[in-house]
Amino acid sequence: MYAMKRVYSPFKSELTFRISPATSRAWKDGFFWKTRVPSGSKVSCTPGSIRAVISSDDKALEPSSKEASNKEVDEIVFSSSSNKLGKGGIDVRAVITIRKKIKEKINEKIEDQWEYFVNGIGKGILIQLVSEETDPETNSGKSVQASVRGWLPKPSNNEHIIEYAADFTVPFDFGNPGVVLVTNLHGKEFYLMEIVVHGFDAGPLFFPANTWIHSSKDNPDSRIIFRNQAYLPSQTPPGIKDLRREDLLSLRGNGKGERKPHDRIYDYALYNDLGNPDKDDELARPVLGGEKWPYPRRCRTGRPPTKKDPKCETRIEKPHPVYVPRDETFEEIKRNTFSTGRLKALLHNLIPAIAATLSSSDIPFTCFSDIDKLYNDGFILKTEELGEIVQNPFLGNFMKRVLSVSERLLIYDIPAVIKRDRFAWLRDSEFARQTLAGVNPVNIEILKEFPILSKLDPAVYGPPESAITEELIEHELHGMSVEKAIEEKRLFILNYHDMLLPFIEKMNSLPGRKAYASRTVFFYDQAGILRPVVIELSLPPSPSSPCNKHVYIHGHDATTHWIWKLAKAHVCSNDAGVHQLVNHWLRTHACMETYLIATHRQLSAMHPIYKLIHPHARYTLEINALARQSLINGGGIIEACFSPGKYAMEISSAAYKNMWRFDMEALPADLVRRGMAVEDPSMPCGVRLVIEDYPYASDGLLIWSAIKEYVESYVDHFYSEPNSVTSDIELQAWWNEIKNKGHFDKRSEPWWPKLDTKEDVSGILTTMIWIASGQHAALNFGQYPFGGYVPSRPTLMRKLIPLENEQDHEKFIRNPQHTFLSSLPTQLQATKIMAAQDTLSTHSPDEEYLGQVSHLHSHWINDHEIVELFNRFSARLEEIEGIINLRNKDARLKNRSGAGVPPYELLVPTSGPGVTGRGIPNSISI
Repeated sequence: MYAMKRVYSPFKSELTFRISPATSRAWKDGFFWKTRVPSGSKVSCTPGSIRAVISSDDKALEPSSKEASNKEVDEIVFSSSSNKLGKGGIDVRAVITIRKKIKEKINEKIEDQWEYFVNGIGKGILIQLVSEETDPETNSGKSVQASVRGWLPKPSNNEHIIEYAADFTVPFDFGNPGVVLVTNLHGKEFYLMEIVVHGFDAGPLFFPANTWIHSSKDNPDSRIIFRNQAYLPSQTPPGIKDLRREDLLSLRGNGKGERKPHDRIYDYALYNDLGNPDKDDELARPVLGGEKWPYPRRCRTGRPPTKKDPKCETRIEKPHPVYVPRDETFEEIKRNTFSTGRLKALLHNLIPAIAATLSSSDIPFTCFSDIDKLYNDGFILKTEELGEIVQNPFLGNFMKRVLSVSERLLIYDIPAVIKRDRFAWLRDSEFARQTLAGVNPVNIEILKEFPILSKLDPAVYGPPESAITEELIEHELHGMSVEKAIEEKRLFILNYHDMLLPFIEKMNSLPGRKAYASRTVFFYDQAGILRPVVIELSLPPSPSSPCNKHVYIHGHDATTHWIWKLAKAHVCSNDAGVHQLVNHWLRTHACMETYLIATHRQLSAMHPIYKLIHPHARYTLEINALARQSLINGGGIIEACFSPGKYAMEISSAAYKNMWRFDMEALPADLVRRGMAVEDPSMPCGVRLVIEDYPYASDGLLIWSAIKEYVESYVDHFYSEPNSVTSDIELQAWWNEIKNKGHFDKRSEPWWPKLDTKEDVSGILTTMIWIASGQHAALNFGQYPFGGYVPSRPTLMRKLIPLENEQDHEKFIRNPQHTFLSSLPTQLQATKIMAAQDTLSTHSPDEEYLGQVSHLHSHWINDHEIVELFNRFSARLEEIEGIINLRNKDARLKNRSGAGVPPYELLVPTSGPGVTGRGIPNSISI
C-alpha cells in the first residue's frame, strides 16, 4: 500500500488573520489566512515517488468571488499557459471540498477553529497525486505530495461546505493523475466530498469521494480516491493497478476481530444476533444460516459470543449504534430528520411511552369508535418520557402533537384505504383488489388445476364437506364449471397453506395468538371484477380432529356474514405476515445486503458495474442493521405485532429454503411463474398479463422495461469486445461470491444464472436494480396507507373463529362485533404497529429517487455517452409517471379508479417527503 508519511516543511508559513464582515458571516468568526513558501522549496515523498515542488504564489487562494466555480478557479489560477509552467514543470492545484456537520455543539465549533488553523499551516491533511503512468525506476505510479494549506472561498451559500487547496508542481511527463491519496493527520475523521485537480491539459479532473476520511491515529493507511473514469480491470492504467487491488483488499478485511466505528470493512456473517439469551432465556433465537435454517448472510460485526450460547453474537441494544461500514451510515440530514429523530423517537421513546400508557390496560377495542378516535380525537400519552419527540421538529406528520399540561395527544393521519371510502374495507371487491393493487400484490397466482380433496386420503384430509371442493366453487361461479373457469384463466388463489401449516401449532401456543393456514380462491368475472369465492382455514390434524379444515363462503344471513368477515381477517393477517417477513424483508432487504457486500469486496470503485450499482446501495446496510436491532430481533416490534411471534424469522428462513430463487426475482419471470402473465415475444417485456387491470404488474413492467433498456445500453458500452465478460476477473469474482458466500446455503442450486455474456450481465443487474428500487417501493411505502386501519388489515389475530359446539359461539351470536374486535390486535399492539408502519412508509427529505442524481454525485462518471444514456433513462421515467397518472384516471381500470378507490401510485417514480404512498427511491433506504 502506498503510505503517506507526515511531512514537515522547513519553511515557516506567513499567517495573516483577516475578519471582514463577509468573512465573519461566512465563517462564524473563523480564521482566514494565506501561506507563502519560498520558491523552489521541496516536499519529500514516499520512496520511489517524484519530489514535488510547492508553488510559491498563493495569491490565487483569494479569488474575488466566493461563488467561484471550478471553471473560474481554472481561470484564476491558470489564466494562461505560460502561468502553468513552473521552473521544474506544470503548476497544478487540488481543491479539496469538505462538509462540516450541520448541527454542531460549542466544543465542536471550537475544534473546527483549531482544524482551520492546523490545515492552514499544512499540518492537517496530506494529499498525494498518483499518475496513471508508471515511474520506470519503481514500476509504480509517479507521484507528488503536498500539504493542504488555507482555504478557498465557499463554492456556494452552504455554510457547512469548506474548500481547501494544495498546490503542486509536477514534471511535464507526469501524465494525468488517476488516484489521490489522502492522509488525515487530525485526531478525528472528516467528510470529504470531492477533490478537483486543476491545471492539466485535460481540464479539471474530478475525484468524487463522498466518504469519511479516518484519522491516521485510528488507521495509518492513506485513503485511496479514484478519478471518475471507469475502467474494466484489464483497462486499468499501469500506474494505478496496484492501488486498485490494494483498495479492494482493505475493504475485505481479514475476517477477524470486532469491527470499529471507523472501519470500512465488508464481510459476511450468519444471522446470529437476533436473540439475547444472556438477558432472558425467552429471548433466545436460532441462528439463521446453515442446513437447518438457511438464510442469506448479513454484514459481519465481529462482536464476541454470548455467555449462554457461543454460537450467538452479543447484541448492541438501542440506542447504541450497530456497526456498519463507515460510509454506509445515515448522512446527517437523514439522521436528524429520520433516524435519530423519527425512527429513534419511535423505537426509543414513543413505543415505550405507548406501552407505559397502556400496559395496565392493554385491552381490545370494544367498538369501532375506539379505533376512529385514533384519527379523530387522538391518543393520550400520560408519560414524561417524550422530550425528544416533542423537541424534534422533523418527526413528520403522522402524529400531530397537542401539548396539554403533562399529556401528549397523538392523532394519526387517516390511512388512504379508508380516506375516500370509510367502509371500503368491508367489501369483498376491496379485499380482492388489494391482492392486485395493495401493499402485497406479489402472492396471488393463477389456479392451474383444482385439488379435488375428496379423492385424497380421508385419514389425512377428512370428509369432502370439510374442504374446498369443485362443487362448492361451482356454486359460487353461478353455474360455470371449474374446468371452464380454469381454461379461461378466471380462477386465482392466495395460498398460505403450505408455508404456514408447519408453524401453526407453535404459533397458536403463544399467548394471545391464534392463526390458521389459509387458502383463498378468487373468481375474475366477465365484468373484470375479482372477488373471493371460498376461503379454507386449516389447523394441524390431531387425534381428536384428523381433519381440521374449515371452509367458508360469503353468505346472505347475519351469521355467515360475520363469520365470512372473520375468515377474511385471518387471511389478511396471514397476508400481512408473509408480506413483512418474506416479500419485504427477505426478498428485498436481506437479499440486497448480500449483493452490496459483494459489490464492495470484489468490484473496484473504478469498475463501471460498481458505478452502476452504487446509487442503489444507499443506506441499505444501515437500515438493515437497525432492523436487526429493533424490528426483527427477539422481542422486537415484528414479534410483538405479527401472528408468528417468536417464530417469525423461522418462517422467513423456511420460505427462503423452499421458495426463493434468484432467477425468479425478475419481474417478468415472477409473473410467469405465478401464472399472472404468459410469455409473448411481441410485448415490450416479453410477457402479456392475464389480468390487464393489475396495477402493480402493469406499472411495474413499465419501470422494469426502463431499467432494462438503460442497463443493457450501459453494459453494451463497456463490454464491446468478445470474451470481455468472462475475462473480467472482478466481475466473475463478484458473481461467484454472491452465490458461494452471500447465498452459501443455496450455492449448489442449478438455477443460478450464468455470467458468460453481456446479456447475462444485463439480466442480473436489471433484477438487482429492480429489487432495490421498484420492488421495494411497491412493497414498502404502502404499509401505512393500506395497513394503518387495523380492521382492514390486522397483523395478528387473537382468537379462532368460534364453532357451533363451542362456548364462545353463543357470545358471538349475542355480540358479533365484540367477537370481531376482540380477535384483532389489542390497543397497544395496534398503536405500536401503526407507528412502525407509518415510520417505514415515510420518505426522508434527502431521498434520492430512481433516475435522479444528487448534486453530490454530479461527477459520478467521466463518460459523455453514459451521461446521455442516464439522461434518456430519466426522461423515460418522467414519461412513465405521466402514463401512470393517466391510468389512474381511466374509468375502465376499476382496480385503480372509481368511487372511493385510491389511485395506485406506489410505482410513480417521484415523491415529496413524508407518507405519500408514491415514489421509487434508488435504494432500500428505509
